Amino acid sequence: MPQIPASQTPARPGSSDPGPAPIAPGALTQFSLLAALMAGTYASGIRAAHARELGDFGIGCVDRLGGEVVMLDGVVYECNAGGVATPMPDDELLPFADACDLPHDLVARPVRGLGLHALTETVEAALASRNLFHAVRVDGLFSSLRVRTTARQALPLPTLEEVAEHQVETSLVGAEGTLVGFWSPALYQGVAVAGLHLHFLSADRSTGGHVLDATVADADLRLAAYARFALQLPTDAAFLATELTHPDDAAVTEVEGGG
Repeated sequence: MPQIPASQTPARPGSSDPGPAPIAPGALTQFSLLAALMAGTYASGIRAAHARELGDFGIGCVDRLGGEVVMLDGVVYECNAGGVATPMPDDELLPFADACDLPHDLVARPVRGLGLHALTETVEAALASRNLFHAVRVDGLFSSLRVRTTARQALPLPTLEEVAEHQVETSLVGAEGTLVGFWSPALYQGVAVAGLHLHFLSADRSTGGHVLDATVADADLRLAAYARFALQLPTDAAFLATELTHPDDAAVTEVEGGG
């Protein structure tokens, strides 16, 4: 199979626009399915040490949905129900995770004064293709952020929709940090979160969570496309015994977008 070139797409002649996102040579690897979380099937996971082997950039959730996960520059952070971020122990489980190696030579695209909807439009205008997965990194100053975390669940495990009804939201103003996430094709709704799915980690690595809303003050956007998608599925008894179906788009949007 021919190798996909990793070279950065050059700027268009006479323009500062770097053009579409470059296609990275590696793969985006995902453990488990969004549909499994929606169905309350998240009793097992991969360990944080394993997640780091899959890449240096990614997102996920903590064992039994006990917080949100951000992997940035090769370090895995867990953000607990109070929004406090700490390095994740190697043996801690992630029942859902997305990870990849993010190229270090990506061209920065300045983004200023954008709400989450406008930022999404900016990301989508720069996609290599709406049929490919894309890693999305935004570093800078945010006028405002609204992030959520969830508390660790007890057995029997509730659905993600039920857990989200009791999520803890944190509002941040004038926060410096990084948005870490992925844009996934509409075809993969239920496997992943279709569209833009972002987590936040503050510059001092002290707080973060799943992004419900954001306003960018002054930041740099970097994108990389992935034509290779590797899926690892759980093999615990609950997952094997639960027949998963495609979740309703409206339910996913409600849970992941905050309504």
